[in-house]
Amino acid sequence: MKFFLLLSAALFITITSQCQSQFTIFGGPQATTSSYTVQGVKQKTSYKLGGQLGVGMKVPFETRLYFAPALFYSMKGYKVKYTHFAYPPDVEATDNNTTFHTIETAFLLQYDFTNDPSHFFIKAGPSLDFQILGKEKFHKNGTLVDRSLPFGYDKYGHYSANLLLQFGYEMSNGFFFFGQYTHGLANISNTDLGPRIRHKGFGISIGKFICGNKTEMDTRNKE
Repeated sequence: MKFFLLLSAALFITITSQCQSQFTIFGGPQATTSSYTVQGVKQKTSYKLGGQLGVGMKVPFETRLYFAPALFYSMKGYKVKYTHFAYPPDVEATDNNTTFHTIETAFLLQYDFTNDPSHFFIKAGPSLDFQILGKEKFHKNGTLVDRSLPFGYDKYGHYSANLLLQFGYEMSNGFFFFGQYTHGLANISNTDLGPRIRHKGFGISIGKFICGNKTEMDTRNKE
């Protein structure tokens, strides 16, 4: 996984050095939770408010099709109530409230529905995220435990993978906005026979093209 993170970082830096492509910045709120099962039994989860902030690219690929990588900070989390013992966090925990601070690298393809300077678009593709740190709060024997998330071989994992789907609108003045769905592909628990926890969430973001001439690129595509 470290190899893929280093490769994605190198690829992003290489692409961003080519200012013929369009460079963007974006951010916005998101509501996240998890798909959470213990021994195949689904646990009750609820959403938490978080957010994301990052930079991206729009690199011409084919007519109205672009490579759109992104690198961004994402705050995720979930709330869960247990009907079965779960470790992590603790076999005596009755619930858990977590927050994950992550750096995410996305490899997306973007399709523009028209060549007009203002147009709808759709993006989709995988992402890798590095869970840097976080917090969790859970009740154990009637006592609230408030601690930093433990990462390790038999605890939470530092690495995860997701599938992202975005639908949005680009404006001729360089601003854009989009809605995003995140579907976790990897279990963030490293414990053998432990819970299966996969991130999922919905968010909205607004952004701006800050490098590259959007008007010139739109004109070139029409030709």
